[in-house]
Amino acid sequence: MKKTMNRAAHVLAQAAVLSVALGAASTASAQSAGDWILKVGVNRITPKVESGNVSAPALPESKADVAADTKPIFNITRMLTDNISAELDLGVPYKHDLLAAGSIAGSGKLGTSEVLPPTALIQYRFFEPNARLRPYVGLGLTYAYFQKERGSAQLTALLNTGGPGTTFSLKSKFAASFQIGASLRIDDRWGADIGIIKTKLKTTASFSTGQTMEARLDPLAVSLGVTYKF
Repeated sequence: MKKTMNRAAHVLAQAAVLSVALGAASTASAQSAGDWILKVGVNRITPKVESGNVSAPALPESKADVAADTKPIFNITRMLTDNISAELDLGVPYKHDLLAAGSIAGSGKLGTSEVLPPTALIQYRFFEPNARLRPYVGLGLTYAYFQKERGSAQLTALLNTGGPGTTFSLKSKFAASFQIGASLRIDDRWGADIGIIKTKLKTTASFSTGQTMEARLDPLAVSLGVTYKF
């Protein structure tokens, strides 16, 4: 999936460069004040984890990592002016594996958690409304809602050997998000879009055995999709 998204992004960039080189701007306006833009595609979230240690009693330097996940995405954008827009990113919950790290690296999967990260952004779109290629930047807020956390047998073996299954919860939080991207107009209605969002997210895991662990997740989200303007 990652290779596919990279290849698609490369094709989009090449098409954008070609269209600009050919002077392919149309007299029909696109992405102008009052327009609504829908985007449907795929989004891959890759956490960039800096894990704290699991509090005592636990093996020293017991840490965790978080695996990436890819899911469909649905975005809706409102053009407030010809250059300023508001975007809301929605989708289905992402399911991430929590993996042993630090002194317990190699111990396997510690559990899983779902997260639903709706994101609201204010964007600035460069160039004129009828430009075929429009890069943009955005600043906004993400709410990381964690749910359905499930501990594994390995987590129990590490934190509560011989006892009942260990469970955990992750604290849901608001976090700042920063965005860069580009939209490519195919015609007056249809287009393609690639966006990258970096979120500065820190949370706390609380285990049923009493230990806690702080972690900076700072996920990087890369989305690629088709857009429709109305």
